[in-house]
Amino acid sequence: MRQRPTTVSATTVASSLLTVPTSGRGFVDLTGEVASFAREIGAKEGALTLFVRHTSASLAIQENADPSVLHDLTTALARLAPENAGWTHDTEGPDDMPAHIKTMLTQTSLHIPVLNGSLALGTWQAIYLIEHRSRPHRREIVLQFVGATG
Repeated sequence: MRQRPTTVSATTVASSLLTVPTSGRGFVDLTGEVASFAREIGAKEGALTLFVRHTSASLAIQENADPSVLHDLTTALARLAPENAGWTHDTEGPDDMPAHIKTMLTQTSLHIPVLNGSLALGTWQAIYLIEHRSRPHRREIVLQFVGATG
């Protein structure tokens, strides 16, 4: 059953840059930081967009209950874009081109509804930055909320 629509009369745009240090290949949970941003700006109803400003890292909404899911996803991406496939582009090492392919196969932006002041994530969903390079990096993610605050 569909709920009654919510009407927003005033629109706010709020933006922030989130810098995330990574320890190398893997998933970094951003859910707490993103929820904190929404609370700080007083987001009530609207949409929150995340955009990663890199070509060798990406974003995902994935399960947050069983860590083996993230392990298996990392394995699957490695199988889809292995380091030893004879890539031409290897300027920054053997993980360079596979990282670009993994980013192309995943997402560089996410759109999350904000309902009644909360991120409208499902029970088992979390927001992740996926680092595709083997060495640590500092990744920048633009956060932008459009909607009603109060």
